[in-house]
Amino acid sequence: MKIFERFNDPDLGKRMVSRVRSLALKAADRLGRPIMLMEVCGTHTAAISKSGIRMLLADLLELRSGPGCPVCVTAPGDIEAAVNLSRLPGVTVATFGDMIRVPGISSSLEQERARGSEVNIFYSPGDAVDYARLHPEKEVVFIGVGFETTAPLVALSVDEARESGIKNYSVLSLHKIVPPVLSNLLSTGELSVDGLILPGHVCVITGRRALDFVAGKYNVPAAIAGFEAMDILAAVHSLLEAILEGRAAVVNCYPRVVKENGNIQAQKIIEKIFTPVDAHWRGFGEIAGSGLAFREEYSDYDASYRYAIGTSLSTPKTACRCGELLKGKIYPGDCGLFARSCTPATPVGPCMVSSEGTCSVYYRYHRTAIIP
Repeated sequence: MKIFERFNDPDLGKRMVSRVRSLALKAADRLGRPIMLMEVCGTHTAAISKSGIRMLLADLLELRSGPGCPVCVTAPGDIEAAVNLSRLPGVTVATFGDMIRVPGISSSLEQERARGSEVNIFYSPGDAVDYARLHPEKEVVFIGVGFETTAPLVALSVDEARESGIKNYSVLSLHKIVPPVLSNLLSTGELSVDGLILPGHVCVITGRRALDFVAGKYNVPAAIAGFEAMDILAAVHSLLEAILEGRAAVVNCYPRVVKENGNIQAQKIIEKIFTPVDAHWRGFGEIAGSGLAFREEYSDYDASYRYAIGTSLSTPKTACRCGELLKGKIYPGDCGLFARSCTPATPVGPCMVSSEGTCSVYYRYHRTAIIP
């Protein structure tokens, strides 16, 4: 049977769920409490809920969501910088769709577009470069948001713009790097997790070996997972086995895509254009070496340099608890705004805006269980 046919095999699925439940029960008995796992990736959060895995295992283990939604972890001050860019005469802001509705400090890109600013949604930074090529009279600024997955595409767009002599294109780099935030999570002691489900698409770029520190330094088992239900169940199964055996390792449960050393070409283009810097994360504050800034030789494509815009470190006063949610400290239902004043139609925080945001996912799949 071909591998992709196995993903839709109901009998195999039932057997996997049965095995996972059996292991979870044994692990809980051994520890004397329910097992707590964290899915770091927002795409996993959505897949776990959509497939029913969360409900199937809810009585045996906790699945907490982590800081794996790039839109959600973008600090309010960084969003405000994008808002300020949109207010500049002659500037066209190019952005991914999820970013447009996220509130900053004073406004959002959606509100600024309603007031007359030119804010356009693009599916890739390459499309934004093409737009800049076709509209030389406009200054096109792409809002670079994302982890190691999107950073190579943004870096390639800058490389292409320079090679093509396109001068009216620049990037506001708000990129984040995953390993430093995992270190932050595991070192603070605010949340004690028994295992991590690691993001498959990030690990495609970084490789498995780059995450070895999770087990080696923090003695926490981790499993790299794909995004089919069977992928996720296999990762949970691997973690439960490790917990029962009392061992810590970073296991690649997505070997058809993730390799030991990752995508070397993607790593090289990131290193060519960007350099690691300290960055602010929503809910976490500043994390050392967790962001990507332009190298000096590419500063002419750096929007923050070109337009001399600063970022504010202030945080808007709100009852939104997105920051705690991103650290795995609460569930969406623990926030008093969830599904009441904060809905997908009227989002208060980014976790309800992004399709990968935990509040958005829970609103779609678990709302009636939380808010009868």
